Amino acid sequence: MKYDYLVIGAGLYGAVFAYEAAKKGKRCLVIDKRGHIAGNIYCKEIDGIQVHQYGAHIFHTSNKKVWEYVNQFAEFNNYINSPIAVYKDELYNLPFNMNTFSKMWGIRTPKEAKEKIAQQVTESGITRPKNLEEQGISLVGRDVFEKLVKGYTEKQWGRDCKELPPFIIQRLPVRFTYDNNYFNDQYQGIPIGGYTRLAEQMLEGIEVKLNTDYFSFIKENPDIAEKTVFTGMIDEYFGYKLGALEYRSVYFETEVLDTDNYQGNAVVNYTEREVPYTRIIEHKHFEFGKQEKTVISREYSSEWKVGMEPYYPVNDEKNNTLFARYRELAAKEKNVIFGGRLGDYKYYDMDKVIEAALDLCEREL
Repeated sequence: MKYDYLVIGAGLYGAVFAYEAAKKGKRCLVIDKRGHIAGNIYCKEIDGIQVHQYGAHIFHTSNKKVWEYVNQFAEFNNYINSPIAVYKDELYNLPFNMNTFSKMWGIRTPKEAKEKIAQQVTESGITRPKNLEEQGISLVGRDVFEKLVKGYTEKQWGRDCKELPPFIIQRLPVRFTYDNNYFNDQYQGIPIGGYTRLAEQMLEGIEVKLNTDYFSFIKENPDIAEKTVFTGMIDEYFGYKLGALEYRSVYFETEVLDTDNYQGNAVVNYTEREVPYTRIIEHKHFEFGKQEKTVISREYSSEWKVGMEPYYPVNDEKNNTLFARYRELAAKEKNVIFGGRLGDYKYYDMDKVIEAALDLCEREL
């Protein structure tokens, strides 16, 4: 055995584990099938701008321990996530707050906003929502749902809202204050110089092999390590023998524009069903950039098929049942630990990935 741990995936989960294991004197080899480290938080520099290659990532947490942990590896700026929504020729602030309601209804007070929503919920006659559309209307009223939720959600999931289960939006963030900060977490920001630097610091001094497929590698090196930490797709590990778990995928059209400021905000959502993309990201605004050019990415949601990049687990009853069966197989797998977004078949915010990885380190190391 050459290594104590073979870590599959150089994203946050794998990088945290490898860093902590190395601190304990363990020998680690990290491999990744991509040509870069940092997983989906990878940033590529284009014209001096850190471009979030796999979509917008804003670090936010209320866990002081996690915040202090990531600040070991990078200095964070004070970026506050305040997206804008575009519906036809109208602009609205997100999350839904008094700025949104004031623009939509010409009102000023929280009392007026609450009354307007309550009136629309009553008029809908919905008491027990049977689908996502009814759930959305019962939470925010018809106007907000129709303009700011319906089209965006249908693009995201590729289905009519009436065909989607209500649990997808059990809670929509609604605030009766004039506050555009999307997150309620105490700590928020983006690493200065991008997320790739964060992962580089975690993996410094640890052996990393990129462009390396686990399944080919392990055939050639079956006794390379005592244990494996697998952060890839749990169903792929078992050859999809119980069937493939479902995901939603996204893809991006990125272009460099010869202007210093394209849209005035990092994230602008397009909530109309007829606009094919869900949002446009202007990357320089994540770091308050003053470059002469700008880089934008149009984000499109798509169905996922085996071989495509998996993004969002479809955690409905059918898929969760299938995942539970794969977990049973995983529990019997000797010296293999499954974790991360794909190993746990669970959408994690970045702070929760770190929490989960540190929990594993406590148990394992």
